[in-house]
Amino acid sequence: MDNEALKKAFKNLQPTLTKDVNPDFVIDVLLSKDVISENDFSDLRLAQGSKDRCRDFLSRLYQSTHPETFIQLRQALVEEYPRIVEEIDKQMASLTTQPQKKLQKGPSIDGKFRSQCAA
Repeated sequence: MDNEALKKAFKNLQPTLTKDVNPDFVIDVLLSKDVISENDFSDLRLAQGSKDRCRDFLSRLYQSTHPETFIQLRQALVEEYPRIVEEIDKQMASLTTQPQKKLQKGPSIDGKFRSQCAA
C-alpha cells in the first residue's frame, strides 16, 4: 500500500474518524510500532475527550516522517473498526483510479522531441 495515498484517504475521512474512533487503542499500537514517540504518547494522553485526542493524534500523524505511518494506522484499525477500513479502502480505490496524465511528444524550443506531461 502507498503511505501517501493512505494519508490522503485518512484526511478525506477526518470527520468520520474523529467522530467514530476512540484513539486510545490505536495510540498504544502505534507506540509499540515506533510510529509515534514516547513524548507524543504522553502528550496525547493529556488531551481531554476522545474527539480532541483523535484530532491531536491525527495532526501528529500528518506531520510524521515515518515511512509507514498510515499503513500501520490502517492495520491498527482493521479489527476494531472494519467499517472505517472499508471506507479507507474505497478512498484508496478512487484515488488510484483517477486518470493519469498522458504523455505527449512534441518538439521543444530547440526542435528536439521530448515527452511532456499534458494536463
